[in-house]
Amino acid sequence: MGKKAAARRIADNEALAVGNMIRVSPQKLNLVAGLIRGKKVEKALADLTFSTKRHAQDVKKVLQSAIANAENNHNLDVDQLVVAEASVGKALVMKRFRPRARGRVGRIEKPFSRIRIVVRQVEETA
Repeated sequence: MGKKAAARRIADNEALAVGNMIRVSPQKLNLVAGLIRGKKVEKALADLTFSTKRHAQDVKKVLQSAIANAENNHNLDVDQLVVAEASVGKALVMKRFRPRARGRVGRIEKPFSRIRIVVRQVEETA
């Protein structure tokens, strides 16, 4: 018996990869994700490889996972893939405290982020 398989939440010509618990604020990670939105995957990988942003390697790892998912799980052509979505969201925030002057305390927040990358196969027009 068991449950029926859930329908895919993305189209048949798309593949998805998610990176959870990346130790950077979502605002900073969104700057890196903005570099690759709408680009072909070869260009996006090259941009991330030579980016000076520290967390470009984390985004590159998730993008490579999305490409591998497209190739192995969904039988898509890697040469025709485009980054359809690169969305960033909040994960948990660690709260830490530092002693300050006159017996007070300073709150330090250490945010985590998650990134969701969707690659789509597009037919090239001549």
